[in-house]
Amino acid sequence: MKTEYYKEYSQSLGRDMEFKVYGHSGRPFLVFPSQDGRFFDYENNGMIDAAKDYIESGRIQMFCCDSNDVNSWSSTSWDNRNRILQQEAYMRYITDELCPRIFDINAKANNGTYAKGIMTTGCSMGGTHALNSLLRRPDIFAGCIALSGAYNARLFFPDYWDDLVYANSPVDYLEGMHYDDPKVEMYRHRDIIVCCGRGAWEVPMQEDAGRIKELLEYKNVPAWVDFWGTDVAHDWPWWRKQLPYYLNYVC
Repeated sequence: MKTEYYKEYSQSLGRDMEFKVYGHSGRPFLVFPSQDGRFFDYENNGMIDAAKDYIESGRIQMFCCDSNDVNSWSSTSWDNRNRILQQEAYMRYITDELCPRIFDINAKANNGTYAKGIMTTGCSMGGTHALNSLLRRPDIFAGCIALSGAYNARLFFPDYWDDLVYANSPVDYLEGMHYDDPKVEMYRHRDIIVCCGRGAWEVPMQEDAGRIKELLEYKNVPAWVDFWGTDVAHDWPWWRKQLPYYLNYVC
């Protein structure tokens, strides 16, 4: 399997950020790590191996990035405004800095043909970022495979609310969007897959996924919100099963 490693300075975050590319061609996937994770966690937890048939056949190219959760969602700082500003800085890094690099690297791998959009994926907090990024910027992202994410920002900001927390809380801003919002129309043409188990440690993720399902159905967005059984836990062994299952439908 072809791999490439990059370490580049982020103007948005004011520090070096690292990412690794897996594959020689195919549809680009941006992989968000789980909470507080690093770019190498996805590989270390067997997810690249789980997707190897798709990567080695040239159907997908995966870009595994670093997180900034320790300064935002996971921070225990009393300064909640700064915490959510750190999330916004991370979004700018993803959309304004990393995504252009993904488009360029992927185009070079595909004989100069630029992808029409980037797929997102991730597990747990990575799933949160995967869905949130797609919903906020459907002009950049072509779809998502969001596994066991939490989509209500109140889980991380229980005693604080402002415009930016709202902008990062999918269950809230989806409810607030009009049926004929231009973004909603874009959602109707994206490959949206949200999956959650009903087993151990999947609370409140399954409730959030259920609410996402209701909101997207109400707005006539043909997303696939899928619930696995009561034996399916919030853990890597299940995500290793889920990822290739859903890749089969989008690649």
